[in-house]
Amino acid sequence: MKLTINGEDHQTDISILSELLTALEYEGDWLATAVNGELVHREDREAFALSDRDRIEILSPMQGG
Repeated sequence: MKLTINGEDHQTDISILSELLTALEYEGDWLATAVNGELVHREDREAFALSDRDRIEILSPMQGG
């Protein structure tokens, strides 16, 4: 399946959002995720099924001033 993650194309067989985040080493409650422009809440990631050509944005808070 082809996915666009943070603007970059990726090929994967992973079809569940939480598994994809783990494989990409994005873990933690601090993440914000959106699929095709829709926010996916933390508690919904384990059941969220990905589809071919989904656009995924993974965001993390920045520190600084």
